[in-house]
Amino acid sequence: MTDLGKLLLVLGGVILMVGAVLLLAGRFNVPLGRLPGDFVHRGKNSVIYFPLTTCIVISVVLSLIFWFLGRGHK
Repeated sequence: MTDLGKLLLVLGGVILMVGAVLLLAGRFNVPLGRLPGDFVHRGKNSVIYFPLTTCIVISVVLSLIFWFLGRGHK
């Protein structure tokens, strides 16, 4: 049960940090979701949105963060 509690605390902290980063990104007009390569198709009655470039940028940033954190545990 202790491990589950620790996991929930860590996940809560991660969600809190992601929320703070998104709030700051919106305040400083960071164009996440509006980068070149983010596809939007507006039909007559629907909108399909696929943020390809934004996903790649977020993946690279998270990979670098986890790589740096992983180096500290050795």
